[in-house]
Amino acid sequence: MGEFLMPSLGADMEDGTLIEWKKKIGDSVKRGDVIAEVETQKGLIEIEIFEEGIIEKILIKEGTKVPVGTIMALISPIGVPLETKKEKPIELHPIEKKVTEVMPRETAEESHIKASPLAKRIAEDHHIDIKQIKGSGYDGVITKEDVEHAIEQRDTIDKEQTILKTEKTATDSEAIRFAIAAAMSKSNKEIPHYYLEKKIDLTKALAWLQEANQQRKVQARLLPVVLFIKAIAKSLVDFPDLNAVWENGLHTKKDINIGFVVALHNGGIMVPAIHQADLKTVDEIMEALNDLIPRARAMKLRSSELSDGTITLTSMGDRGADSVFGVIYPPQVAIIGFGSISEQPFAENGMLGIRTVVNATLAGDHRATDGLTGSRFLNVLSENLQKPELL
Repeated sequence: MGEFLMPSLGADMEDGTLIEWKKKIGDSVKRGDVIAEVETQKGLIEIEIFEEGIIEKILIKEGTKVPVGTIMALISPIGVPLETKKEKPIELHPIEKKVTEVMPRETAEESHIKASPLAKRIAEDHHIDIKQIKGSGYDGVITKEDVEHAIEQRDTIDKEQTILKTEKTATDSEAIRFAIAAAMSKSNKEIPHYYLEKKIDLTKALAWLQEANQQRKVQARLLPVVLFIKAIAKSLVDFPDLNAVWENGLHTKKDINIGFVVALHNGGIMVPAIHQADLKTVDEIMEALNDLIPRARAMKLRSSELSDGTITLTSMGDRGADSVFGVIYPPQVAIIGFGSISEQPFAENGMLGIRTVVNATLAGDHRATDGLTGSRFLNVLSENLQKPELL
């Protein structure tokens, strides 16, 4: 008998509130199916299941706050009969379907509404349903003032809803800030960090990127960060101890799932994972980013996108700081940072020139690796970025 547990979506998560079951008793499920929606500090998350079977029993009611690791449902292997009581089949009876003919814009009902022509025109211009307005004129006639009052009421309601939405967004932002604070405090307290930095020449990479984008439509053009992600994934193949987690010891991961830091509009960050980045092409990575970034900012991610990351990338973009030294997101053992891309004096083979460069940094967990491993990784990362056509 399989057990479906409340998953952990990061070191900062202690519990979540079950909002809705997406499956019911007797439903078959397979790996990747969304089984429930859970409200966390990171928003409403779709929770996936990672085994195949049939839901035999649901143990948690919707609306319940559930600690991480709690058994939420029991999953029976396929082929094992469920112990459910036989219910009387529902009898279906034919019903008469009434079809109403679609009326023209000015329906018969509207033509008999007691309203002045001016009131009707104002209601139509402001998309107000005049049938919902109570007339204050003689014999219940709807006047211009009645329509204007209805418009004012609607606008007030819309404004209040906007304020409530803004307040909720602010509350969500504060919750995310608290979640980040908890995770980073845990990281600084428990992880012995070491930091390394390397200046990488991007001249060849950006020249290749410019040529490659000329053959693509505007919406499909690649960003420099795509090359960073692909180069990191390719480099990690030779450094498995950096693609790992520390949970009572080092556990290397087979899949290379790179977490990408996304800044939210109202403050805070989300770090969804790009799964199997080493197996994706640069175009597939760009597609993944175009999908993940807006969903992260709308806080509509799946549980696997928040929990499966094996290493994290943080990038400052074109207008950021020259260097960024990240804090490792536990239980991961490394985070890689790229500062802003800029033109700088650069010496190579005894010649000094102006090159387009970026400062790459590595923060590593000293329990898992050491500075020698980190330095070698950064050198391989630089070498891979010098050969963008092979990424």
